[in-house]
Amino acid sequence: MDLSGIATVVGLAGSITTITAQALDLTAYEPDRIHLAKLSPEAHRESALALLHATTTERAALGYMHPGRVDVIGAGALVWHEVLGRVLESSPDAQVVTSEHDILDGIALSCAE
Repeated sequence: MDLSGIATVVGLAGSITTITAQALDLTAYEPDRIHLAKLSPEAHRESALALLHATTTERAALGYMHPGRVDVIGAGALVWHEVLGRVLESSPDAQVVTSEHDILDGIALSCAE
């Protein structure tokens, strides 16, 4: 798959917002700081690896970590790390923007129209 020419990758949903909170070094979950945060793929990949390698106890102690995500963030972090790695191979200047809004918001908007 050709991923060249990508300028921006938009990440959304729980794993990505949690990785963004890690990258922003937040002590609590702050949706206003996470929404539309622009970071490099490298920053996201480093944060994904940090969460992947953290113990369950370490993850649970993070103020921004939702309790239901403690046991599953590793899988999401691994997938995101690999997706961004593929993007970087072909689009090294790409940036990542995180959205607090997801597909359900888009579906609701489409239905309202």
